Amino acid sequence: MTESVEQDEFQRSVDLKDPVLAAFLAWLVPGLGHLYQGRLAKAGLFFVCILGTFVYGLYLGSDRGGRGEHEKDLGWGRVVYCSWRTTENQGSDKRLPYLCQVGVGLPALPALVQASRMKSGKPVLWNGFMAPPWLPMGLQNDPNRDQPTSSELNKGLNRGFELGTVYTMVAGLLNILVIYDAWGGPVFSETARKEDEEEDEDEQEDQPRAEEGETASEKTTESNS
Repeated sequence: MTESVEQDEFQRSVDLKDPVLAAFLAWLVPGLGHLYQGRLAKAGLFFVCILGTFVYGLYLGSDRGGRGEHEKDLGWGRVVYCSWRTTENQGSDKRLPYLCQVGVGLPALPALVQASRMKSGKPVLWNGFMAPPWLPMGLQNDPNRDQPTSSELNKGLNRGFELGTVYTMVAGLLNILVIYDAWGGPVFSETARKEDEEEDEDEQEDQPRAEEGETASEKTTESNS
């Protein structure tokens, strides 16, 4: 019973404000929704942990040097990109991991800008940061021919490409849980809740028995007098 009261008081003390807006802000930047709600400890924790995981994944999936002088510069952040392209001769490039990576919000959105520019035949920005690999699309004077292909990324980055992909995917998926927490608030265990309900039922059952005992004792006292 005491735990149930404490939980109710705690839930009332957490002002979720507008849950929908909080969830959107939590998606936009990890921890921003909790900052909006005044839950500062969680905001700082989520911001550091999730963005730290995402940035480390970007680092793993970047060209950190140490390769031959004549090899193509692969650029930075090449494990996060958006692509849903298909060609007759070169096959398809459908980047499903991006569906998880975009869960981290704003930090993953430059990939959409780069994908749009490459698809429309415009040169990518930021030295290819989060740009999809080059895929022959039949464009004349393609300004992105200097961008690495998918095979060049996998060969040049080696295991860093896969590891970076996993880290950035994990960061995006973790932020989905953060979004839910910003929308729904703290979650208490169902077991503790059931135990509180059982205690309340026992107290309600014991109360009539106690009243009956008191009535019986009063009658006994009256008869003795």
